[in-house]
Amino acid sequence: MSNNQLYTINLEGLEFHAFHGCYDLEQLSGSHFDVALEITTPLGEVATKDDVTLAVNYLTVYEVVREQMRITQHTIERVAQNIIDALLERFEQIVAVKCTVTKLAPPLGGKVRKVSVTLTSARE
Repeated sequence: MSNNQLYTINLEGLEFHAFHGCYDLEQLSGSHFDVALEITTPLGEVATKDDVTLAVNYLTVYEVVREQMRITQHTIERVAQNIIDALLERFEQIVAVKCTVTKLAPPLGGKVRKVSVTLTSARE
């Protein structure tokens, strides 16, 4: 098994109540959001040593996302970018992050189940 092998960690269905939005009502009452992540990182010796300390820790990833969701933004694009930036800063081994932020039942004047944005960033 090659030590330069990459693997992907998927976290789906991270749910939050947060206050993102461009309308005053959204920032006062908040909305429900869903976050999904696809994190690419070198496998290194995580599998051969079976050592979680060598891996990107899922609990820490969740805590980083939760912290970013607490920072009110006007757009979910900014929210997604903040999450990606924070994860790349926290985990030097991450080579790429794909982040989808979904606002459930957005107030668009009609029945809309959800609106999502997906951003992908790779370390240079």
